Amino acid sequence: MNKSRLPATTRRPARDLHGIARSLANHLTYTSGCLPSFATIRDWYEATAHAVRDRLIERRLSTIENYVEKDTKRVYYLSLEFLIGRMLVDSALNLDIEEPLREGLLELGIDMENVVESEPDAALGNGGLGRLAACFLDSMATLDLPGMGYGIRYEYGMFTQHIENGQQVEQPDNWLRYGNPWEFQRTERLYPVKFYGRLVEFPDADGQMSKHWIDSEIVMAMAYDMPVPGYGTDTVNNLRLWSAKASREFNLDSFNAGDYVGAVEEKNSTENLSKVLYPNDTSVMGRELRLRQQYFFVSASLQDILRRFSREHPDDWELLPEKVAIQLNDTHPAIAVAEMMHALMDTYHLKWDQAWKLTTKIFAYTNHTLMPEALETWPVEMFERVLPRHLDIIYQINANFLNDVNHRFPGDTDLLRRVSIVDEDNGRRVRMAYLAIVGSHTVNGVAALHSELLKTTLFADFNRIFPGRIINVTNGITPRRWLNQCNPGLSKLIASAIGDGFIKDLAQLEKLVPFAEDTEFRKAFMQVKRDSQARLSERIRVHQGITLNTAMLFDVQVKRIHEYKRQLLNVLHVITLYNRIRAGKTEGMTPRVVIFAGKAAPGYHMAKLIIRLILDVADMVNRDPAINGFLRVVFFPNYDVSSAERIFPASDLSEQISTAGTEASGTGNMKMALNGALTIGTLDGANIEIREEVGEENMFIFGLTTEQVAELRAKGYNPWQYYNSNPELKQALDMIAGGFFSVGEPDRYKTIYENLLWNGDHYLLLADYASYVATQEAVGALYRDQDEWARRVILNVARMGKFSSDRTIREYAQKIWGVQPVPR
Repeated sequence: MNKSRLPATTRRPARDLHGIARSLANHLTYTSGCLPSFATIRDWYEATAHAVRDRLIERRLSTIENYVEKDTKRVYYLSLEFLIGRMLVDSALNLDIEEPLREGLLELGIDMENVVESEPDAALGNGGLGRLAACFLDSMATLDLPGMGYGIRYEYGMFTQHIENGQQVEQPDNWLRYGNPWEFQRTERLYPVKFYGRLVEFPDADGQMSKHWIDSEIVMAMAYDMPVPGYGTDTVNNLRLWSAKASREFNLDSFNAGDYVGAVEEKNSTENLSKVLYPNDTSVMGRELRLRQQYFFVSASLQDILRRFSREHPDDWELLPEKVAIQLNDTHPAIAVAEMMHALMDTYHLKWDQAWKLTTKIFAYTNHTLMPEALETWPVEMFERVLPRHLDIIYQINANFLNDVNHRFPGDTDLLRRVSIVDEDNGRRVRMAYLAIVGSHTVNGVAALHSELLKTTLFADFNRIFPGRIINVTNGITPRRWLNQCNPGLSKLIASAIGDGFIKDLAQLEKLVPFAEDTEFRKAFMQVKRDSQARLSERIRVHQGITLNTAMLFDVQVKRIHEYKRQLLNVLHVITLYNRIRAGKTEGMTPRVVIFAGKAAPGYHMAKLIIRLILDVADMVNRDPAINGFLRVVFFPNYDVSSAERIFPASDLSEQISTAGTEASGTGNMKMALNGALTIGTLDGANIEIREEVGEENMFIFGLTTEQVAELRAKGYNPWQYYNSNPELKQALDMIAGGFFSVGEPDRYKTIYENLLWNGDHYLLLADYASYVATQEAVGALYRDQDEWARRVILNVARMGKFSSDRTIREYAQKIWGVQPVPR
């Protein structure tokens, strides 16, 4: 008898209305311990979540059985972020029980919308990187691929963003304050993770010198599992998150001596590892904590992976790459290369050559940035103190690698210096991206342009050393969350025209093309858009006191606040429109609301200053009676997945305006286009591929290309030339510098003015300003022709099939992981 198999008495929970209503009532009584007459919305949420979870876990256990029985190769996705958002509606839709769940709650007198709104966003990520990881898990499950995510169970997210006195204020995001009904604590999955200590060397049984890591501090990593259901399938995969636990609860001697704070000091210090997403790294302690976080989750994950493999295939290590594929999501988990060597040699006693051969067949690395300053490096001194064994391993990896390079390119000492994993030129630092490249069999970029630039600029030397190792896999988004869930009105309209097969096969949206010529469909499409804008406008009115007209063009830029994403260029355009309106130059002008959203990292002064400028400009514009309804500006605070689900369906214009050659891919552009927004953007990241799919006539492209950016910088870029030759640009900058938007503090934005003019305008805002403003005029002209606008928007939606994360994951599976679907 197979002891892992579910007992024959196990019954699948009912999915009909009667069965779900009974399940809701039972969980309210037996899980929440409430009578219906006294239950709060929070109680109903707990009961509803558990009712859905019952239906997830049965499929999850059967999925595990299926993988074990078929002895399949599995993919492990290591990411420091998983921005999964709310799970209730997503899970119910994927299980195809959303309608009976809604009706079951209604029978019990509860509006499901109120229940949904009581669920906090899981604060396990910051932006695009974490949301991409969540989309990938959804697609792996939907495609029946045996995949699993590994990350950290942060007690607090990055922060909750509040606006006080016109500035961003960060407060803890305690999303777990009421617990998490979606997770299962796995107390039996508890692994020791070592830090600090020292190395000693002595001969092993074969007479070879071995190194041992001793006198280390131990932190325990405990697993928490969250089920990840696929759509239209019985497969439910897993996201395993690690929480730090102290090896001892408290120091009894200190407690008995009356030192109550000291008694729990070690416990608190230990558990800080999984406390906060991205601790502020402006201090040495913050940077060290971040390094420890990364190693903590990598070590626990690899211990778990190797335990699973060795249990199923004891002592057959040559089989490891045939059963295990590990994807490193950016450089955060790159220490996994050294950790795998540490585990295989020091725990499982493999020799170096065999361990390295296995390691390089297992790992693949995804790069998400073109900016060298964004590639993580760690001071050797810190690395040696925190992870002495791993620095020793990295030294050996680097020595072997450089020796090989020297034999292949003899005499090129400059090449050796450039590709060394240990940077000797900038204070001796460990280059984590280089470790990932050397230790992986495949490196991928996330858009065609990005991958090409990796080969020709950032990693050109490695492309020469490892020809063919760098490939492209363009990012994608899951249509389940980013259309079916967040925009049910549009999803139902599309289904009424072409059926609902697009939810699992986004390429079927191509069937919509003929409907772009259908007058009635265009009217229905725009009505769905107006309904979404009305809902967003009401939320903005209630929470921010700003009244919007849904006849306005909804011009949206929502993303992390960063100089390269150029929210400042958008602000300059807003000020230009403001000046034109006040000057009476409104003939042919299209009324618009410009919506910004995004967080600035706590230590990123310039990004926080940009938010403050947006808020000051918004206050001036929205209060000026002379604007007469032509312009509104909104900063939507605390941007998260739930906010995105409200904003994207309401967007008319998607702002993707980064300096060409700086954005790796972008997925917000895909989400807004899928929800019926036209894109204004540079030829950067995935914009290029979106243009190829939807047609140049259905996008608004402006500004310098990547090649033109390089040429302009090479010959000497002079921002003053653009400032002095463009009166509207000069007026806008002078207003910022002169305190027009900050009367009580005239020099508040002097730094912005100086960065753009005196300090070189690194991201070329002034060079692209005139093109951007002219292109925005073309946007306004087209929007006035609502029928033609609707036609082009429908064509955009119809041609977004390529940008499904299902297509992305199929490419990973075929090109990189070598895994096949394993349906039940």
